[in-house]
Amino acid sequence: MSLTDILLLLTAYLIGAIPCGIIISWLFALQDPRKTGSKSIGATNILRSGNKIAAALTLLLDALKGSIAVLLAINVDPSLTHLAGIVAVLGHIFPIWLKFHGGKGVATALGVLLVLSGPLTILCLVSWLVIAFTTRYSSLASLITILLSPLYAYSLSKPNLVSLCLVLAVILVWTHRSNIARLLTGRETKIGDFSPPDTPQK
Repeated sequence: MSLTDILLLLTAYLIGAIPCGIIISWLFALQDPRKTGSKSIGATNILRSGNKIAAALTLLLDALKGSIAVLLAINVDPSLTHLAGIVAVLGHIFPIWLKFHGGKGVATALGVLLVLSGPLTILCLVSWLVIAFTTRYSSLASLITILLSPLYAYSLSKPNLVSLCLVLAVILVWTHRSNIARLLTGRETKIGDFSPPDTPQK
């Protein structure tokens, strides 16, 4: 791997590591998301502040991180496009600025897929929205959507994206492991609700 490739992946990580949720919370004079609700820096927890605009901006910027990383790789070294996207997602999950404690990576992963396949992204968005509005569980919607994404990629005749979706699925299921435990025990909080103080989401 060349120095240029190393710098590309490092840049993808640093882009992914930008803590958009904390920056947006600061700009909107909201409480630090790491100290309220699910303790996550993602859009779902920002929404618990009651500020829908701040939550929407967090979602948009987190997704944009994944898109920028992929676009950068396409222009520098297309062979590293998928890896750059994965690294950006890992940057969001393990940001150096926050002692490697970040978000779940769903929005950033969506931003990665957005650049690579519009139809795949639309299918994922529709799945997430249907499940989220039906159950009001953001985590359940994210889990089912990411598990369906390899099948969507295959059905769209995008074999090159199947492996990427599988890797992202493994990563995101791991980041949602505590959510899975709460879903199974009926303790998971719903969209718009606050997490009980004795069961913080990690």
